Amino acid sequence: MARFSYKQVIVVRNDLAMSCGKMVVQAAHASVIAVLEAEKRPEWKRWLDAWLKEGQKKVAVRVESEKELLDKYREAVKLGLPVSLVRDAGLTELPPGTLTAIAVGPGPEELVDRVTGRLKLV
Repeated sequence: MARFSYKQVIVVRNDLAMSCGKMVVQAAHASVIAVLEAEKRPEWKRWLDAWLKEGQKKVAVRVESEKELLDKYREAVKLGLPVSLVRDAGLTELPPGTLTAIAVGPGPEELVDRVTGRLKLV
């Protein structure tokens, strides 16, 4: 079994009752934005390169409110992790500006888990 040292965790809001397709797209937005953020700082870039080399481990988890999503976002920022915050454009299922998802990392697995380790899988 492969051992991973780095990962990204994508956190989506479960309370919005998004369709499966909508949830997947929001998660994809979060993942891509966080990777682009990770390219901006040397330490994050090292984490990104190691994560890419390992195979890009990703985990999808859920929260039950906007407040919980923002709390996780703030925890990631406080710990110095790359993190994204997705606001929906409002073209399909949700009102414009609805906060839908974040991605934490790529970063060291133990650091990412400090933010997301207790959340339930999607």
